[in-house]
Order: sequence, then C-alpha cells, then structure tokens
Amino acid sequence: MFHPPEKIPDLISSLLLRSVDCTSIPDWFLNCCRSLCCTDVSQSTLLFLCQGTLTMLDWQNGSMDLSGEALLLNIVHILFTLSSQIKESTLELFLSRILASWTNSAIHVLKSSSPSLKNSLNGKSSVVGRLLEYVYTHWEHPLDALRHQTKIIFRNILQMHQLTKEKSNSEVSGLAADHFICDLTEGLLRLEWHVKGKYTCLGCLVDYIGIGHILALAKTIPSQILEVMGDQSLVPYASDLLETMFRSHKNHLKSQALDSTWIDEWHETWVSPLLFILCEGNLDQKSYVIDYYLPKLLNCSPESLSYMVKILQTSADAKTGSYNSRGALGALMACLRTARAHGHLQSATDTWRNLVSSARIKQGLIHQHCQVRIDTLGLLCESNRSTEIVSTEEMQWIQFFITYNLNSQSPGVRQQICSLLKKLFCRIQESSQVLYKQEQSRSKHEPENELTKQHPSVSLQQYKNFMSSICSHLFEALFPGSSYPTRFSALTILGSIAEVFPVTEGQVQAVYQLSHDIDVGRFQTLMECFTSTFEEVKILAFDLLMKLPKTVVQFQDSEKLQGLFQAALELSSSTKPYDCVTASYLLNFLIWQDVLPSSLFDSLKTQQTACEDGDKSAIVVERNTLMVIKCLLENLEEEVSQAENSLLQAAASFPLYGRVHCVTGALQRLSLNNLQLVSEWRPVIEKLLLMSYRLSAVVSPVIQSSSPEGLIPMDTDSESASRLQTILNEIQPRDTNDYFTQAKILKEHDSFDLEDLNVSVQNIGASAEVKGKERKTCDVTAQMVLVCCWRSMKEVALLLGTLCQLLPMQSVPESSNGLLTEEQVKEIGDYFKQHLLQSRHRGAFELAYTGFVKLTEILNRCPNVSLQKLPEQWLWNVLEEIKCSDPSSKLCATRRSAGIPFYIQALLASEPKKGKMDLLKITMKELISLAGPTDDSQSTVPQVHALNILRALFRDTRLGENIIPYVADGAKAAILGFTSPVWAVRNSSTLLFSTLITRIFGVKRGKDELSKKNRCGRSPDYRSREMAARALVPFVMVDEIPTTIRTLLAKLPNCTDQRFRQNHIHGTLLQVFHLLQAFTDSKYRLNTYFQQELADVAVCTRAKLWLAERQNPCLVTRAVYIDILFLLTRCLDKPTKGNQPAVECLGFWEDVRRIISGSELITGFTYTFTVPGLPQYLQSLTKLAITTAAVAAQAGEQAGNIPISFSQLLESSFPEVRLLTLEALLERFSTAALGLGEKGLPPLQRNMGETFLMLAVKENHPECFCKILKILHCMDPSEWLSHMQRCIHLTPKEFLIWTMDIASNERSEVQSVALRLASRVIAHHLQMCEETRDSVAPTLKQWVQLVVSSCGEHLPTESRLAAAEALTSTTPFLLTSPHPVLGLQDTLALWRCVLTLLQSEEQAVRDAATGTVVTAMSQENTCRSTEFAFCQVDASIALTLALAVLCDLLQQWDQLALGLPVLLGWLLGEDDDFVVHLENTHQVEDYLFEKAEINFWAETLIFVKYLHEHLLRLLSTSSRRPLSPESLRHLRRTASEQGHLLSQLFRELPPAAEFLKTVEFTRLRIQEERTLACLQLLAFLEGKEREDTPVLRASDSPAEANQFTLAKTETAH
Repeated sequence: MFHPPEKIPDLISSLLLRSVDCTSIPDWFLNCCRSLCCTDVSQSTLLFLCQGTLTMLDWQNGSMDLSGEALLLNIVHILFTLSSQIKESTLELFLSRILASWTNSAIHVLKSSSPSLKNSLNGKSSVVGRLLEYVYTHWEHPLDALRHQTKIIFRNILQMHQLTKEKSNSEVSGLAADHFICDLTEGLLRLEWHVKGKYTCLGCLVDYIGIGHILALAKTIPSQILEVMGDQSLVPYASDLLETMFRSHKNHLKSQALDSTWIDEWHETWVSPLLFILCEGNLDQKSYVIDYYLPKLLNCSPESLSYMVKILQTSADAKTGSYNSRGALGALMACLRTARAHGHLQSATDTWRNLVSSARIKQGLIHQHCQVRIDTLGLLCESNRSTEIVSTEEMQWIQFFITYNLNSQSPGVRQQICSLLKKLFCRIQESSQVLYKQEQSRSKHEPENELTKQHPSVSLQQYKNFMSSICSHLFEALFPGSSYPTRFSALTILGSIAEVFPVTEGQVQAVYQLSHDIDVGRFQTLMECFTSTFEEVKILAFDLLMKLPKTVVQFQDSEKLQGLFQAALELSSSTKPYDCVTASYLLNFLIWQDVLPSSLFDSLKTQQTACEDGDKSAIVVERNTLMVIKCLLENLEEEVSQAENSLLQAAASFPLYGRVHCVTGALQRLSLNNLQLVSEWRPVIEKLLLMSYRLSAVVSPVIQSSSPEGLIPMDTDSESASRLQTILNEIQPRDTNDYFTQAKILKEHDSFDLEDLNVSVQNIGASAEVKGKERKTCDVTAQMVLVCCWRSMKEVALLLGTLCQLLPMQSVPESSNGLLTEEQVKEIGDYFKQHLLQSRHRGAFELAYTGFVKLTEILNRCPNVSLQKLPEQWLWNVLEEIKCSDPSSKLCATRRSAGIPFYIQALLASEPKKGKMDLLKITMKELISLAGPTDDSQSTVPQVHALNILRALFRDTRLGENIIPYVADGAKAAILGFTSPVWAVRNSSTLLFSTLITRIFGVKRGKDELSKKNRCGRSPDYRSREMAARALVPFVMVDEIPTTIRTLLAKLPNCTDQRFRQNHIHGTLLQVFHLLQAFTDSKYRLNTYFQQELADVAVCTRAKLWLAERQNPCLVTRAVYIDILFLLTRCLDKPTKGNQPAVECLGFWEDVRRIISGSELITGFTYTFTVPGLPQYLQSLTKLAITTAAVAAQAGEQAGNIPISFSQLLESSFPEVRLLTLEALLERFSTAALGLGEKGLPPLQRNMGETFLMLAVKENHPECFCKILKILHCMDPSEWLSHMQRCIHLTPKEFLIWTMDIASNERSEVQSVALRLASRVIAHHLQMCEETRDSVAPTLKQWVQLVVSSCGEHLPTESRLAAAEALTSTTPFLLTSPHPVLGLQDTLALWRCVLTLLQSEEQAVRDAATGTVVTAMSQENTCRSTEFAFCQVDASIALTLALAVLCDLLQQWDQLALGLPVLLGWLLGEDDDFVVHLENTHQVEDYLFEKAEINFWAETLIFVKYLHEHLLRLLSTSSRRPLSPESLRHLRRTASEQGHLLSQLFRELPPAAEFLKTVEFTRLRIQEERTLACLQLLAFLEGKEREDTPVLRASDSPAEANQFTLAKTETAH
C-alpha cells in the first residue's frame, strides 16, 4: 500500500503530467512502475491509467480533498489531449467510455466540492465547453457504442451544471436567468434537423428542464420534427424525441391543471400536427409516422383516439382523397388500425357502434388509394388478441372487400391482402377453439358469451357459414377469362384456408374444412388453372390440390381419365413453350393422386401396385413416376430419331424439350434417395442418360453456331441466301433434309406439309391416331428452330444436374444401393465439359455451368476415390488444351472465352476450403504464366484464355481470401497486357485490371483532395469536360461547395486578359455549374446561412460577368455562364412588391437585367444555326429572361421596366425561344388552374388569351403548337372565347370544328390536347345560355365519334387519358343531365366508353375513368343511385356503380324501351364481333409466341355479371313491359341462334379441350356465359322461370360438371 493515502492523487497527477520526482516516491513503486515514472508512455498507457484512477479511487461521499479535485481536472485535460491525437477506433471507443466515467466521478465530487471546483466545472467553464465540443464532434460517429457515450456525457454535463449553481439564486430567478441552459437550448434549436445528435441532446434537455421552455422558444417544434420523418435514417431519432417531449408535456400540464381541459392544449400541440401529416404529408412521411410515432402517442394517451376519430370523420367528406392521396379517410383508417393492433380498442363491436360508422368502413374498403383499402382491411383482420371473436359486421365487410379487391395489379398489395386474410383465418381458428371449450363447459344457467352476446354454437355456425361463403366466392373468381391477379389472390387465399384449417384426425374439433366444400365442378376449376400461362398460378393450384385429401374427388370415368393423360402427353410435345409446363403439372397430379389410366400399365406390360388403406402410398407414387417416365422416354426416343433426320420437322411439330421438362418435373418431386424399385430404375436412368446425349447432339450444332440467333435463312433473294450458306454448312452434318444442305429461298406463303415428312408419333391407347394424317400445315421460322434447340439444351442440362444432385451413386461397382455408376458420372462430366468449352451461346454455357457445379460438389463429397479425383483430372486436361493452342482446338477464344472460365471456376470453387487448396495454387501458377507477355504469335490465344479465366476467378466470391495472394501477379499480367499489339489481349487485360481494382480497393467511397483537381476538366474533348464536371461533385463536401466555387471562379480570366483558352473556361464553368446545382438541391438549403453563401457566390460571378456578354465571342461558354446565373436567380432572395433584397443581391439582379437588355433577344441575331453552341445559348438566355420577367411581374413592376416581356419572347422567330417560354407559361397557368398558386397569375400574365389565340392559328412548330393548346385548355374559356371572332375571325362553332379536326388528324399528343380543349369548350358552351348551347349542338356528334375512337385499347395511353378527361368534364351536361342534349344512341356510346376505360389495363386510365364515375354519382339527380356518392372509389367497384347510375338514368329519361336492346347487345357481346372470332377460330396461325395485345386486367365475365345484375334489378322494379313482343322475339332468336352455334362448336372441340385448345375453349365459355345471361333476362321479360327456357344445355358442353358463373352467383345471393 502507498502511504499516506492522501498523497495518491498527487502521485497520479505527477504521473499523468510527466512531472514525477523520483526521490519522493518509495523504491518499491519505482521498481514496479519505472516505465511510468521515468520514460515517455504511450497514448494507450495514459488512457488506461486514467481509467484505473477513475475506477479505483473513491470519488463519493466527499472523500476527495483539494488534491483529488486537482487530479480530477488533470485527468480531463489529459483525456482532451488524447482525444485530438487518437485515431484508432477501438481506442476512441475506450476514450469515450472513460470520459463518460469521468463525468460520473465529477458529479459525485461536485456534491461536496470546493467553490473553486464548481467554478471550474460550471456551464461557462472551459472544461464544460471542451466536453460539449467533444459531444458535438462525436454524436454522429459511425460506432453506435460511441454515440451512446456522447449521450451519457451530455446528460452528465447538465447534472454537473445543476450541481454548480447556487441553490438560492436558482430557486429565485428560475430558468430564465440560467444563461448556459438558455444558450445551449437556442444553439441546439438553430442546428439543422438532419443532424442526428440534435435529437439525442434535445431529449436530454427535455428530461432536465421540461418541455415548456423549448415550446416557448419554438412553438412549432412538433411540426418541424414530423416534417423530417420522411427520411428513414432520421425516423428513429425523431420519434424517440417526440415521445420524450409529449410525455413530458402531458405530465407538466396534468400536474398544473385543475380539470380535464389541459388535454385540449396537449391535443393542439401534438395531435393536430400528426393529423395534418396523415392527411397532407407525402407517402414516406405518412408511412413512418404511422409506424413509429402514432403507436407511441396512443400508448401515452389512449383517450386521444376519440379526438382523432372525431376530427378525421369531420374532414373525411371534404378531404376524400384520390388514387395518389389517402385523404382524411385514409388517416382515419390508419389511426384505427394502429389503435386496434396495439390494444386500444376494447371491443370491435363497440368500435363500429361508437367510433366509426359502417358507411365509413365500406368506403375505406373500396377507396381509390390502395393503402386506404389495406389499412381498412387491416383494421378488420388484425387484433392484439389472437382469440378475439370475429363479429358479424366484420365478416360481412370482409365478404364485401373480397368481392372487389382480388384483381389488384400491385404484387405488394396482393401479398398484403393475402397476409391479412390469413391473420383473420388464424383468429377464426383460435377463437373457435375457445368457443368449443366454452360450449362444452357452459352450464344451463351461465350467461351468454361476453363478447358475442350469443350462444357459442351460434358463433361457430356463423364462422362455418362465413368460411363457406368466402370459399364459394373465391372459386367463383376462377371463372373463364379471369385475370392473373385474380387467380393468384384467390388461389393464395384458398391455400391459406387449407393450411389454417387442415384435415383433422382424432378428437380435434374443426370449425371448417375446405375439403367439405369441394365438389366435382370446383375440382375441375382447380384443374383448369393448370392452363394458365403464368407458372405461379399452376404452382398455387397444384399445391392446393395436393393439400386436399385424395378422397375428395374420385375419377369414375376411365375414358375421361384416358383423355386427361393423353392431353398431358400432347401438351408435352406442343410448340408453345408454356404447354410443357402445364403437362408437367398434369402428370405430377395424376401420379400423386394415383389416377393414371390403366391403359398405361397395359401398354407397358406393368402391373399396378396394390397398397393397403393405411399405407402412405410411397411405393405407389414411385411406381407411377416410373411408368410416366418410361412412357415419356418411349415417345422421346422416336421423336429424337425423327429429329436426327430433320430438325426442322421437330421444331415445327414436336420440339423435344417438353418431354424432358416433364421427366425432370416428375423426378424433382420424388425422393430419389429412398427408392424401393432400384432394379427397375437403373435401366430407365441409363436410357434417360443416353437419350439426353442423343438429344443434345441433335441441337448442339445450332447452339454452338457462331450465329445461333438467325440460323434459318428467311430471306427472299438468292444473294442473302448465299451469304448464309456458311452458317448452314456449319450445322449440315447432323441433318439429312435438303432444307439445311442448301439455302432455301422462301416464297411469300412458303410452307411444308407434315404428311410429306412422314411425321408420326406413337401414342398410348388403341384409339390414338397418327398426327401426320391430319395434314396440318406449318411454317418453320428461325425463331422456332432456335427455341427448340435452346430449350432442349436447357432442359437436358437441368435434367442432368437434377440427376447428379438427387440420385444416389454406387460406392462400389456392384453396389445395390446406388443408381449412378462411376462410368455414368464420368460421361455426365464429359458432357458438361464439351458444352462448357465449345458453346458460344452465353445462355447455353451458363445452364451447363449450373449443372456442372452440382456435379462437382457431389464428386468432392463422394467416398469413391476415383470419383473424387475426376475434377482434378478434368482440370489438368483443360489446362493442357489451353496451353497447346492447337489450331484444331474447338475452344472458343471469342466472347470472353465463352464457357471456359465457367468450367474452371466450377472445378476450383467446389474444392474443399478446409484443405490445402492445391488445385487453386497450381492452376493460378499456370494461368499467370500463360497470361504474361510473349513474343510467340502462337501463344496469343492461350494468353487471352488465361486473362479471361483469371478475371472470372478474381470475381468469384466463393474463393474468398484464398485468391488474394495472386492479386499482385494478376495485376502485373494485366498491366503488361496493355502493351500487346493484339486487340483481344488488350481487351482482356483491361477487363482483368478493372476486376482487380475492385477486388483490391472495393467500391471507392473516399473524398481525397487529389480528385478535386480533375485533370480532365481542361480536356479538348467536350464530352470529357462534361463528364469530369459531373464526376467532381461527389468529391466535394456540401459545406465546402461555396468555397470551391469561389476558388474556381477566381481562376477564370478577366476581360482584359490577352490570352485564354475557351476549353479551359468551359471546363471550369461546367464544374461551377454542377457544384452549384448540387448545393442548391441539397439539404443544406434549409440552413440559415444558405442565402449568405449564395450572395457571396453571386458577388464572385459579377466579377467575371463579361463571360455572359458579347465581349465573350464563344456562345458555348457564354451559355454555361448564363446557366450559372439562372441557378442563382432560382435561389437568391427575389425583389417582391414592397420588399427589396440585400444590397449584394440587388446589384446581382441589376446585372442580370443588363445582360438580357444587351443580348440578342433584344437586338436580334446575326448568327445562323451553323454557329457552334447557338441552340444551347438560345435556351440558356431564354430561361434567364423568363425568370427575370416572372420576378418583375410578381414584384408589380411596370411593363416599361422589364427588359423583355413574355409577349416579345413568344414573337421570337426561333422555336427554341418560343417553346421554353410556352413551357414556363404553361407551368404557371396549370398551377393557377389547380388553385395551387398563392395569389393567382401576376397582372402581366393575365389577359393573354388573345395572344394565344393568334399564336394557335399561325404556329407551325408541333411542340409549340401543343403547348399553346395546353395553355388554352388551362385558361378559363370565358377569358378568350369572347375575343375569338375579333382576333382569328372564327365563330365558336367554327373554332370547335377546327379543334376537332386537329384532334382527328394530328399525332397522338396534339390529338389528346385538342380533344381536351374541345371538350372544355363544349362544357363551357353547354353551361351557358340556351343560344350558345344551340350553336354547338350540331358539332356534338362529331365530338362523340372522336371520343369513341380515342378509347381503343390499342391506342396510346395519352389518348385514352384524354378521352377520360373529356368524359369527366362533360358528364354533368351529356352523361347525367336530366334532359339529355344528345340522342340516346350517342349518350349510350359515351357510357360505353366509360365502361371500356374502366377495364383498361393501365392503372392511370382506370383511375381517370373512375373520376368520370365519381362525377356522375355526385350529381343532384344521381346521388341516390348508389350508397357511394361523393366518395373516391376504386375502378373495380366503379364498373358496377357506373352501370347502376346508367340504369337509373334510363328510368329517369323514360328511355328503357330504346335503351334495353342496346344494353342486351352489350351483354351478348355484339360489339366484340364474336361471330368474326368464331369464323377465324380455325384459320388462326399457331404462333410460337402470342403477338396480339392482351389486356391482363380486364375480366369480361365480371362486366357480364354486373350488367346482368343491374338489368335484372331494373326489370324487376319496372312497372311496365319495356320491350314490344316483336323486339323481344328478335332478341330471343338472336341469342338462341348464338346458343346453338356455341353447342355445335363445343361438340367440335377435342376431348380435354380446356387443356389442348385453351384459348378457343375459354372464348367459347365466355360467350356461353354471355348467352345464358341474355337468355335468362329475356325469359324474365316473358314472365317465365329460367328452368323452362330451352337454351344451351350442360350436356352440350364437353365439361358437363362445370357450373356456370352466373348461375352460381345467383344462388349465392
């Protein structure tokens, strides 16, 4: 021990300060710690000496005297010194912890310290200042632990300051007299909100002084913090600070209040800004506020939910939202969803009764904004209790939601819908178990369920009915022609139901089982999902079928079973690539359901395997798989034989790859490691391998061709055919057909007959016929041959890879437990080697690489030593082949050595990493030797190969650190390769060097000073200067940009300089421009010093202003300088009416005006467009002039004081000037039209209607003309229509005709604008006096035809958007007017346009058409037609709402007799030209890929269903018969004839037509539904029951079990 202990602080102080007196310390201490006493110590030693001192000495209870206080101060000064010296992150972290420990010790000492120490540690002391400086410089340190220490230090600083204050003074004067705290608070508030440390320190301040002082200084601080919550990186900090603040405020108000009125102030401070963000904020802000801030607020004050709901419900009618805005309704649903998920809604039933109405919930479920719909669904599905009972209302709303929301195009929305519904099903399942227990334990006198207020059995029955109803609707959604999103959603939800309510065994009670609701019709519906062109739908349908018990559906009809199997075989050889996928799923289903036809076993002379009921049928599945593969192999063998004779014939009729795909699909679902029929599998596997090699040999010449993409010549002249002769010769040896041996010249309709080629494919069953006898004629295209070969190669590679991965290998030659022999493994390896080393098609060798990797991984784990050695042997062989550079070698030296790097990469990457990696070492040594420079021209090809292989190996992350030792030699080889005279070597060297740079340095993130010099800034190449300027920006810190700009400007020459180079000036100006652009776009723009920094830059630009004037002869540099001035004009303080900016800015604006006044815009141009830079200069100068004119107009200056007016700019002879001016004016007029401008248009921009009218007539530049029409459309027609006759001598009728002629003849953009303008003019005239209305009435028919012609699905989106806008603007006058202006036919034509646009594939078009429907529902005479008047609805429900409004209007107009035949025609599909489709059914060419435009969203039968429902309702409420007997008979005869035609066509289809003729079958099914719906309505009109109507019978269709959609729908209702 050191005695006396009181001297320990002095000793440690001397050690820290390097002032130890060795004579005054004990010898034992000197002997032990001589290095501390007599020599210089390291930084880490000092650091840990401080730590030991703070830890071991007792700083509490006043045990320290003055020497201890001095030691405390010495320690902190040492730590400050070390802080400026230490750069290593670990020591930095230690230092921060020690500094935090020092603040804790200081707090203990200050509790009983001397006045001198308190003076040394008060808020104004240097020590505290240094501590704050440390906090400020480290609060955004990359290390999270260090940032946490800064928070502790700052909190302790506040405590230290509190302890240094005199109690008497602090109690009397309060916080206002505490200058340290006041200055600290104000300083933190002045900082920008993107500084993360600000949030932490403010949180500490709130804990220390409360929120009152901060709110007094910044009342809007809640809004300020919420504004930055759009930045994800700041969200956690902001939400934590807000929580600290509002909790502190609540406690403060609650402690001072005498009643509950304090909550109003709290709501105004914290809840109102939140509601504003939820209603008006951007998407990211809303999302983060809802996820982070709202839950914390509700946890603090659950009672505030009622206040939020009240405010938002009041605002919901005014702020309805739209497709891109959630509005108040969206905010309401988000609040309720969050509240329920966090347990703040005690009872869902009470919520629906007390908080929010049923109407609001339904509005949310069909709102136009997808997130509102999701939030509303989440409100219904989510709960903090998994066993909460689902109420009756919730079940009804869920059914309503599913009706209109399955067909969502957004994958994210679909996933959320399916996920939320699965949560609901889990709630039903878990709550049902609670209900079962309650039912079992409930005594006779026990009260009813406290949540449901009813008997548990009633709730369970409601659950069962609800789930059954949901499943019925989901199966109905799988109707013919349903879209991919609908099918995906329905099948995913059905899969969730099957998963959540599994088939139960034993005594477990299940409230619902999907299998109970599966009948033959629904089973057939699921099977037909296999025909979808989307594989995801096939997967979902297959998985769902596999989840069902096998007893659900039993195949009783062997003929139908045979047809299904036969269809699968036919699909496996289809020329449509997706058909083989359908075949694979069909075959797998038949295999696993054990429903293969008996004829298959008979033909293959195999007995079916019987199994007991309790058997898991593994042996049955294996036997079935084996039989199917045998069958496929037999077919494939014959087809390969024919393909060896003619590949063209195979490509046109049986493209081979489908059979292989089905084999692979069957093997992948079988557990090949536990096979029981091993002896039977071996010959099949052997045959399968041999067939794969034969197939590959047939197609490989095409894949390995130097030009596989265009192998078959389709040219019509002999010259082109001769040029392709070399390609044909390359693949000739594998083909005997003269189509390959000689270039064929195709005639206009050249084709060949399959019968002439003796096409015959053996099929299963005695009734099978030869395909060739059908005399089907096909055209062969290069695309068909390439697809056949490419997909065949792909499937073979996948099959071999699957076999390698899944099949067990024989450990010894005579082993009985393996399927692959050693010889077979070698053959597979040789196959992959051949195609990796010789293929030139990237896709081909990439697929081979995938299979080869699987093989090499298996070999390295194989216990057979000879197999283990195979990768090594293969590697040596290929290296030898690369080195020999034999001219006869087939290795590909082009295309970056094609598959050779992949081959070697696979061999090396699979080598065990725990070993010595000998293969990698030897290979790298060989490759680096080959990659080096050589004088031998014979070594060029090996050198290229080596460089390309090295590049692949250095890029391979699987080699990890093992490749690093070879980086230096690789870089040397790459650099030396730059000097090679051979381009291939230089190219490969460059690629290798680029890879090595990335491998060595990673992605460049540093900002070194040398990069700022940018040596390319003065390049003579224009593009190089431009790229250099852009590249400079990331290397300059934002706060350094103004200084850098001023430095660059100072380097520019003065006007008196005699010699300067324009290239240098241009490069410098470009750098200034891009830096300034980055500065004005950055977050730094929010800084209070932003304007001052820009003003300083403006002063520097004024010094070089001659560069923007005529003294500078170069228009290019003049343009860039003017661009810089333009950037400054956008951000500098602008002179406004009654307010002048700072002197510096005022002088800048005067200079800008002087430049414009002296420019060529005023004096005229003497240049022509041959002068370099003139267009650029014109655009730059015009932008500056526009800004100046706009600022002057906004400031209210007289026209004479403006350098150039908008009218003068519009009169320019240069279209560039006019176009920029028109764009600027269009932006201002658009803003004014939308009501976004603060005070509307400035006076000088008003009353310009006459100018635009005259410009419209004489403008001949298309883009300028389009902008003029857009401006006229934005302006109020009353401002310019009255001047029309005087200005352009046209009457309103003549102007309208002129506009519509433009819309009919011009290109799409001008056409769309003209249509919008004509529609706005028509709407204006129709709402004016009767005389004006009559003047345009004759032109309305032309306008109707124009709108109708603009709605076609084949037209550009802009045309359809214009049509939708035209319909919306005229809806009150033409579509819903109580007294129609148009005839009924034209009115219905417009309504048909609305319905067509509502079914468009583009979301934007549907949303625009939905606006038309919302407008139609919101009129005085139609608002009672639906329950969603004045609501923003989605297009899916807008379709049925539009039909509801139309039917109501027909009654109002008393036009049902004339309108009903038209609507029945819509129902029957007369406008779809079905008869033409039927006539073309047998003539359509069988294209490889569909080329017609397809609408993947529209669902015809949904439209039929809605129209049928509304017409039936309309006819039911009609008091009199709407149709005459003659009209009724005519319609009935037409529908009946179509029904009989459909019956005939159904009978002509082959068996299993839903699989073999999917397109035709679906089309007939859809038309069948339309016909049935029409006949049903006609029967209703005749007063008969549906069953008595002699229409199409179910037996007339090949799918007798199918239940028609409409029939099911009606019964469901």
